[in-house]
Amino acid sequence: MDPARIAEGFPAPSYRGAQEQALADVREAFEAGNDVVLVRAPTGSGKSLLARAVAGCARRPGEAEPHEAVGAYYTTPQVSQLDDVASDPLLEDLSVIRGKSNYDCILPGETNTPVDRAPCARERGFDCPVEHRCPYFSDRAIASNRNVAAMTLAYFMQTAGSDVFGRRDVVVIDEAHGLAEWAEMYATIDLSPTTVPVWEDCEPPAVGGLTDAAGYAERLRATCQRRQQELRGKVELTPGEAADRDRLAELVRDLGWFLEDLRDLDSRTTWVVDQPDGAGGGITIKPMDPARYLHHTVWDRGNRFALLSATILNKAAFCRSSGLDPSNVALVDVPHTFPVENRPLYDVTQGKMTYEHREETLPKVARTLVRIMAAHPDEKGLVHAHSYAIADRLADLLSDFGVGARVRSHDRENRDAALEGWKRSAGSDVFLAVKMEEALDLKGDLCRWQVLCKAPYPNTRDSRVARRLEDGQWAWYYRTALRTVIQGCGRVVRAPDDYGATYLADSSLLDLFERARTDMPDWFAEQVDRTTTPDLPAFDPGAAVAEVGGEVSGRGEPSGTGGSGGGSRSRPLAGRSRAGSRSGSHSGSSGGSTDYEDHPLSDVWGE
Repeated sequence: MDPARIAEGFPAPSYRGAQEQALADVREAFEAGNDVVLVRAPTGSGKSLLARAVAGCARRPGEAEPHEAVGAYYTTPQVSQLDDVASDPLLEDLSVIRGKSNYDCILPGETNTPVDRAPCARERGFDCPVEHRCPYFSDRAIASNRNVAAMTLAYFMQTAGSDVFGRRDVVVIDEAHGLAEWAEMYATIDLSPTTVPVWEDCEPPAVGGLTDAAGYAERLRATCQRRQQELRGKVELTPGEAADRDRLAELVRDLGWFLEDLRDLDSRTTWVVDQPDGAGGGITIKPMDPARYLHHTVWDRGNRFALLSATILNKAAFCRSSGLDPSNVALVDVPHTFPVENRPLYDVTQGKMTYEHREETLPKVARTLVRIMAAHPDEKGLVHAHSYAIADRLADLLSDFGVGARVRSHDRENRDAALEGWKRSAGSDVFLAVKMEEALDLKGDLCRWQVLCKAPYPNTRDSRVARRLEDGQWAWYYRTALRTVIQGCGRVVRAPDDYGATYLADSSLLDLFERARTDMPDWFAEQVDRTTTPDLPAFDPGAAVAEVGGEVSGRGEPSGTGGSGGGSRSRPLAGRSRAGSRSGSHSGSSGGSTDYEDHPLSDVWGE
């Protein structure tokens, strides 16, 4: 790596904000001998451009011995962010590769078949006549030979040990704040009738702990290997059999990893096991702080690393959870260049949104939301509902209040389509969103205000969360929630001249700000300290939908012509200052009905 090339690698014609100083600081950190540099860069810093500049420092083929690593990887956990990279003309030299399921076969009669189910994946010895033109293998060949290969973090981890994507000189990971959690999710082994093709041949007994889990894992692995041999003996597989073969290979690998790690006396990984339905029911085997797993899938893949995020809140805690030596890690802070008055926080708290208080608080939140809608009659809004249960209840209450014509929502199946439809709409619709605090760019009139309905504490019913709290890791609990809040606050203000208001509806948010104060970036602490109570209009559903025209439609559908997104716009509301921060009682648990599949990272593995 040659850090002196960092300015040369910056792809834009000029710097904006604090980019030039940020690159100078990153260069200095690498030149000081650090192998890992954490870049804490807030929304609008242009992290992908900074990432490209760091990747440009990688050693090139002509500068290396045959055995030395060259080139760079750029990874991001979110599929949508990889799409943004692929469409950015400033990043056109990043060669993007996706998982096989994202590409269609080009053989006649197979054009609707994903490459991972194409004849080459189903038939033994298949000689593809168009392999040189196959979209997947073509992209893979190009990415493997270009200086910078761009991929999702999931694909990057999956290719650990690959001959095609081996070790490179530099690895850049964007949105790296949840690296340990992503590794935990990726290393989790979910065993159920829908995930285990040989379930009927090897149903589990009652699993009371790790010893029972290890015994069952041994038997299941052997059963999977026998079925693998049967499938390998066939000349041609059906698409379903090909899917089973691939899944069996994953299970054999994952179960083998679990058993090996469990028996390694030097491993720092702690495993927990869930079987909520008892004997015969599904089992989930989950790792905690899988540092060893990260070494195999991430740290062994490069010589130098740059990890970028707005919310790497605590260097020591991040290093501890990710298996890094803090003495070999530098932290570079990039200042926020957006005026704080353009990103106000408003206190409209109506009580706690914990499970035991939600029935009382949620109707108050809905009434307040009607008042906020009236304060922004011609502007789009986003409501971070935290869970589908909250979103559905809010939708029902808002419909009962008579403002449903301005409200859109989504479910797990139509999530992306509903979001894109709302973003494209020209009206002033309000979108009830679940787990969209990250990787969402709502610049300008796409959204001018948002509401945080609930403090996003981790689900205490998750065995890993419960185990950490049993061990007294409350700082981690608050830090995790704060990270999500900061990410959410960054959705609606995307440039120095952009502006948008964030309303806080759950009183537990104010408590969170106090408890996690020491982990707040200075720029967000300034935002919190300026929190005010807004002067909202009185509750008047008619005023909240005054701009909505056309035909009233059902939930999740366009509501007609609506108000003009390009009409008059209101700056953030004036309000009554709330000096300093407010204290609140300690809830101790997020409660709630959020399912495990509603985890904020559930869309990460989108391949």
